[in-house]
Amino acid sequence: MSWRPQYRSSKFRNVYGKVANREHCFDGIPITKNVHDNHFCAVNARFLAIVTESAGGGSFLVIPLEQTGRIEPNYPKVCGHQGNVLDIKWNPFIDNIIASCSEDTSVRIWEIPEGGLKRNMTEALLELHGHSRRVGLVEWHPTTNNILFSAGYDYKVLIWNLDVGEPVKMIDCHSDVILCMSLNTDGSLLTTTCKDKKLRVIEPRSGRVLQEANCKNHRVNRVVFLGNMKRLLTTGVSRWNTRQIALWDQEDLSMPLIEEEIDGLSGLLFPFYDADTHMLYLAGKGDGNIRYYEISTEKPYLSYLMEFRSPAPQKGLGVMPKHGLDVSACEVFRFYKLVTLKGLIEPISMIVPRRSDSYQEDIYPMTPGTEPALTPDEWLGGINRDPVLMSLKEGYKKSPKMVFKAPIKEKKSVVVNGIDLLENVPPRTENELLRMFFRQQDEIRRLKEELAQKDIRIRQLQLELKNLRNSPKNC
Repeated sequence: MSWRPQYRSSKFRNVYGKVANREHCFDGIPITKNVHDNHFCAVNARFLAIVTESAGGGSFLVIPLEQTGRIEPNYPKVCGHQGNVLDIKWNPFIDNIIASCSEDTSVRIWEIPEGGLKRNMTEALLELHGHSRRVGLVEWHPTTNNILFSAGYDYKVLIWNLDVGEPVKMIDCHSDVILCMSLNTDGSLLTTTCKDKKLRVIEPRSGRVLQEANCKNHRVNRVVFLGNMKRLLTTGVSRWNTRQIALWDQEDLSMPLIEEEIDGLSGLLFPFYDADTHMLYLAGKGDGNIRYYEISTEKPYLSYLMEFRSPAPQKGLGVMPKHGLDVSACEVFRFYKLVTLKGLIEPISMIVPRRSDSYQEDIYPMTPGTEPALTPDEWLGGINRDPVLMSLKEGYKKSPKMVFKAPIKEKKSVVVNGIDLLENVPPRTENELLRMFFRQQDEIRRLKEELAQKDIRIRQLQLELKNLRNSPKNC
C-alpha cells in the first residue's frame, strides 16, 4: 500500500497580500514610540485613527480614509488626555464615535465631526473616571450599543453603560496586569490573559470565572475567540522562549487542543480572526510578515495557508470592518500597517484570486452589520442575542443614522483655591510632586489662618451674646 500525502482543498489556499500604492498610503505621521503592547491604530469605513507622539499629554490623529498621501505636521489632533494614550477603538454602530484610554487613569468618548477635524479637539463627549491606575485596554460590546469594557493597571475590568455614563460592573478576579481581553460573538463571554500566567473565561455580567487555565508551559500574551466554534486561540511563549500558538476548548481549559511553535523571534504575536472565512492571521510586532491559517472544527484544526512578506517592520495593525472592504476586488481582509521608522500607514489587502467579476457569495457570507441587536438595559438584564447580519452584495448601505447622546451628569467637584481636587490627576514627575506638595502646604497654612480667624469671631459673638443677656434692659 503506497503512502500518499494528504492535501486539503481550500478556496483560500491562494490568498495573497497586496500593498497599496504609495499615493494611497498615509505619510508623514509621527507614530507614537510608546512601548506598550498595543496596536495604537483603529479604523472603520470612514476614518483612520492613529496614536501619535506628543510632548506632554496624549493625542491621536483622526483622518478621513479618502484623505491619503502626506499629512501636514500641523494636522488637527484629538489631544484632551493628560497622559499617553494607550488604546483607541471605534464604536461598531456609530462610525464617528471613538473611545480612548490613557495613563491619566481616564477613559474618554469622542465625537468626530463630519469630514474630520478642522481644529484640535480637547473636549470629550464623555469622561469616565473609575480606575485608580492607568487604563491599558478598551473594548466595545459586539452586539449592544453603548456598553464599553475597560481594563486598567489596577487589575480591574470595568463595564460602562454610556447611557448613564457610569460603571455598572467591576470584574475583580485578576491578581496582576491584564494583557488582553476578547468577547465572543454575542458578547455573553469575556476571555482575558493576565501577567499572572492565567487564561480566564468570565461571565461578564456576574463577574464569575467559568474556566481558568494556569499556563506554565505556554505563557499567554494574546487571546481571541474563534467565532461560534467555541474555541479560543492564544499566542504566547513556550518554556524554551519560542513564539507559540495554542488552541483551546472554551468549555475545558485543562489542556490545549493543540500547541504549535512558530519561530524563535522575540516580538509579540498579534492574532486576528475572520469568522466569515475561518482564517487566522498572525502578525508579529517588529516583524515584516503576516502568516495566515485556516481553522476547522476537526483535526488537525489548524492548516497553514501562506505568508505575506515585507521588509518594513510593523509596530501595530488596524483592521477594516467587513462592510468597508472592496468586494469587487475579492478583498477578504484589510490591514493598516504602522511603519514607525518611515512615519507611514500602509494598507495591505488580502485578496482571493478569482477570474470572474461577479459577486462571490461563497467568500462573502452574511456578516455582522452596523445595527445593534440589544440596548444596554436588555443586555444587563441577562438577554443575549446574536449580531444583526447584513449582506455585502449591494455594497455598504448606511443604516439610519444613530446619534450618541451623552448623559447629562451633575458634575461633582471639590474646588480648593481654584483647583478641582477630583479632576486633578496624580503627579507623574518629581517636579510635579514637589509643586503639588508646596501648593498643599500653602493651602493648609491658609486654612489654618482662616480657622483661627473664625475661632476669634466665634469668641467675639459669644461675648456679645453674654453682654446682651446681662444688659439692664433684660432685667
